[in-house]
Amino acid sequence: MNELLGEGRRTAIIAGLRTPFARQGTAYRKMSALELGTAVVGELMQRTGVAAREIERLVYGQVVPSLVGPNIAREIVLDTGLPRSIDAYSVSRACATSYQAVADIAQAIAAGEIDCAIAGGADSVSDVPITVSKRMSEALVKLNRARTLTDRVRAFKDLKPRDLLPVPPALKERSTGLTMGESAEKMAKENGITRADQDAFAHTSHTRAAKAWDDGRFAEEVMTVYPPPRYSDPIREDNLVRKDSELQAYANLRPAFDRRYGTVTAGNSSPLTDGASAMLLMSERKANALGLEPLGFIQSYAFAALDPAGQMLMGPAYATPKALERAGMDLSDIDLIDLHEAFAAQVLSVMQAFGSARFAKDELGRGEPIGEIDPDKLNVMGGSIALGHPFAATGVRQLTQLTRELKRRGGGVGLCTACAAGGLGAAMIVEVD
Repeated sequence: MNELLGEGRRTAIIAGLRTPFARQGTAYRKMSALELGTAVVGELMQRTGVAAREIERLVYGQVVPSLVGPNIAREIVLDTGLPRSIDAYSVSRACATSYQAVADIAQAIAAGEIDCAIAGGADSVSDVPITVSKRMSEALVKLNRARTLTDRVRAFKDLKPRDLLPVPPALKERSTGLTMGESAEKMAKENGITRADQDAFAHTSHTRAAKAWDDGRFAEEVMTVYPPPRYSDPIREDNLVRKDSELQAYANLRPAFDRRYGTVTAGNSSPLTDGASAMLLMSERKANALGLEPLGFIQSYAFAALDPAGQMLMGPAYATPKALERAGMDLSDIDLIDLHEAFAAQVLSVMQAFGSARFAKDELGRGEPIGEIDPDKLNVMGGSIALGHPFAATGVRQLTQLTRELKRRGGGVGLCTACAAGGLGAAMIVEVD
């Protein structure tokens, strides 16, 4: 990929920032995704000190749709006071949404279209759009067109009591009828992933996240938010991390998706989360011209898809080898990995696939496995099970967290990868000097 770039066209990661992540219905229960996104983009601009006139594009994502401001990217430009001439558009690729936002900007920088842009994503599952049934919707359209009292009454004559019930967003895959949790349960059974291994992985995620918070590694990449309506109760840290995590406590939880035979629980799954993230990206030439030291550079990226009726959350095992090939690397060249933790069962299944010769041959057409993942290189500051998972914000959270940790360690190469609904996968390789 990099050999196609002109001089100075590498995409530099200048800065990344996120809000603290909060469990659904807690700190951000009165905030929308737009408000969270506006807060983090505004803070990112203040912290970097980059003049607003330098920003040429804002690409932002949201997975849980908004009925008020469907183009969240443009609304953020307008609400932050950025120049209204800034091009802005929204993207959605389920849990890999902010990967797509970063990739779109990297493509534009490589093509010479732009030199400076912001990527990111926000979601609020505390502020979900509740709609009406199809029959109620049709009745309301008729009501709006009605000219007489008789016409207004007729608009509702065919409604049944069930048509009056509100309709929440769908939680199941349209094509399979399975929820994400049920898909994870399916993978656990088919891959022989035990409950004990899932609980141990979740415990490690919380333990590492708690340590990273305690020793200050998150301090510069997480802002403070003062939620409305009082603005007097700041949230400074993720409120999902179990700082007193004990392995035995996970064993006491009941299965969440298969009550009788299941192994996937609330404790070894990522929780429903509110939050937002943002990242400032530039061409290497632009960063040099402004005298800015990049955190790192986007080396390559790839997206992949598989049949969601199979092992739907296996996307990283399909996207990663593509990203490695485009970077001219092997897994052994990677110093740190951030693998999105939708469920412990999903992560352990992906790790199993990475090291499997059979998976490589049957699914990837490769002569050898992708490679074994060293647990000591994986999610060293915790992952989505502990930190939370605001769908559209997670990718930029991973990239920021990984590049900053590599910088602290003196540089190296990192892999960020994630599964996503619909059988999608994303992978991105970053290099830090």
